[in-house]
Amino acid sequence: MVLGIGIDLVEVARMRQALARFGERFLERCFTPGERADCLSRRDPAPSLAARWAAKEATAKALGTGLGGEVGWRDVEVVRTATGQPELRLTGAAAARLAARSGRVRFYLSLTHEKGMAAAAVIADG
Repeated sequence: MVLGIGIDLVEVARMRQALARFGERFLERCFTPGERADCLSRRDPAPSLAARWAAKEATAKALGTGLGGEVGWRDVEVVRTATGQPELRLTGAAAARLAARSGRVRFYLSLTHEKGMAAAAVIADG
């Protein structure tokens, strides 16, 4: 049974602006060490960071919460499986919110970035 659906779209240029303006402080506040390492290892990290930002927003929508209040930015992490497929890892308030729901919840995540835009779609199924 689908418990929630979230989708978000981010302009890569806005991510570049945030990086230029706030630098490491922004990265540390919004992304986990694993996300930073993965994205910053790329020639151009902005599209990957924008896709992860979109994933965090889409996850909050699927959970029915916002980000930055009850659920922190680093409570939602995008990790990669051995085959490179993106997955969600929830900690802190996001994990608590998930535990409050009855039964087991599985998340399906899709990320993309193309022509200056990044997008994420999340389905919470349980």
